Amino acid sequence: MKRWAPLTVIVPLCVAAIVVSERRRVDTTADASSVLFLVADTEKELTRMPVRFTRMSDQEEIAIGDQMAKYYATDWEKKKLGGDKDVQAYVDQVGGRLAPYAHRKLPYRFHYVPEPYLTNAFALPGGHVFVGKGLIALMDSEDELAAVIGHEIEHIDHYHCAERIQQQQALRKVPFAELIALPIEIFEAGYSKDQELEADREGTRLVVQAGYSANGAIRMFETFQRLYEEYHTRAKTPQQELSTVAQETLEGYFRSHPLASERIAQVQTMIASEHWEVRTERDLAIAYVFWTDRAEEALKRGAYPAAEQLAARSLLVQPAQPMALEILARAQFAQANFPTAAASFRKLLEMGGPQPEIVNQYAYALAAADRTTAAGEFRQWMNSVHGESQQLKVAYAGLELLAGDPRPASVLGTSGGGQSEPQDPALLGELGWWYYKAADFPPAVDLLARAYQQRPGDSMTVVRLALAQIELHHLADALQLLDAVQYESAPTPHVLSMARAVCRWQAQQPDEALPSFLAALDKGPEWNDPKWVRALYSSSVVQSVQEMRAEETRRRNARAASNR
Repeated sequence: MKRWAPLTVIVPLCVAAIVVSERRRVDTTADASSVLFLVADTEKELTRMPVRFTRMSDQEEIAIGDQMAKYYATDWEKKKLGGDKDVQAYVDQVGGRLAPYAHRKLPYRFHYVPEPYLTNAFALPGGHVFVGKGLIALMDSEDELAAVIGHEIEHIDHYHCAERIQQQQALRKVPFAELIALPIEIFEAGYSKDQELEADREGTRLVVQAGYSANGAIRMFETFQRLYEEYHTRAKTPQQELSTVAQETLEGYFRSHPLASERIAQVQTMIASEHWEVRTERDLAIAYVFWTDRAEEALKRGAYPAAEQLAARSLLVQPAQPMALEILARAQFAQANFPTAAASFRKLLEMGGPQPEIVNQYAYALAAADRTTAAGEFRQWMNSVHGESQQLKVAYAGLELLAGDPRPASVLGTSGGGQSEPQDPALLGELGWWYYKAADFPPAVDLLARAYQQRPGDSMTVVRLALAQIELHHLADALQLLDAVQYESAPTPHVLSMARAVCRWQAQQPDEALPSFLAALDKGPEWNDPKWVRALYSSSVVQSVQEMRAEETRRRNARAASNR
């Protein structure tokens, strides 16, 4: 009986513990920050392990690091395009200035990770340093980049990375060869507080020896401090709008690294005690890549003045950027700055050849700027490219149509399958759209319908056909077409929403029209500009937009009055 007595106490206690734990269980979702939290906490505990490792040789460390770097970098290397190559070369250049001043003479190599969510940097054993796109996008000077790279070099230089891999081997009880595919978060997560502060100190000393300003480190930490405050207050600023994944990654960074204020204080103490000279920070030479990225983001969210400003700033530093020039042109067009947009589109064509979409945008901008001179300017450009493809002929015929000469368009649009008729449904639809712009709606419907029959899944053709049908008061047919288009598949969703709004408004369905009208304004702020609407759409669309705006204002005022 005495042997069973303890069980009579232990079993009820276990049952009670299970019940309490179940009642207090908290359901949480797994995300990027959760992974980094777990890794950061685990790694901090590992640094307290009562284990002393025999330090591996440099050759072993280099071999392991090379294999891990190859494993991690495979996908990233495939993604590097355009400006990413410039950034990689720049990271190599800055890292190359720092590496000779490291204590350990390892084959240091520097990698740019073209992932906007990676607002971090990390190092691998043997000399590999990785810097994320999201982190460089936060920088203003080369000295800040040097401070980050110098910090990571010192994690390698002081064996922090090598000890991390040895800890993982001890924890997992596997050969080094099986650690190649370790989760990358193992190295993104911070080290112990002492090791992080050591990397800050020695990294700052390294950048100063290489000729950089110690203030680069301070400004980087100040950025982290600002982001920390923004993350916790959820404040949004035009300068820094982080994605959810980037925010989660940053939260893991904040949890795993010392407070920015402590790191700043340490560097300031070093500057004072070492009597380092004041140095002017160098401009971030590849900042234009990130200005272009920000310009693209601004364009997508309809912030056209900001997109134009950022793209122009980027092009001022590096003119040979087709993406930046296209963003500039589209932002100018969306603000109804049609002459400047036409000039920008022409520069883009001269830079990259007659791309179909850009040719059309150039022709639209010329027509919106001045339809009486547009055809002549377009013909001058055509002569300069020494070619008259069907696509160029269609655009030129459309501009002549707007100028009052229907002959080139009528020849191209003749039915019967003659050689002059465009065979490509995209060109048929384009010619039909020029007839719409010229307010000649029967041939517009005919040509767009023929294009639609050949390519019924093309949402742009569907929307254009519906807009032309609205002008002939075929509202039921137009609405049927528009309702069949998936919002996500439309190349310009705000045009789809406005077409639905106009169709329902003209069908005397104001309650159904206004939600689509507001959705169009939300996704396409250009609809608020009467000059833009008049230049691109029919007079009945212009009138419907004005009437819907007036009705929405009336209803909003009525709601406000009723709530008083």
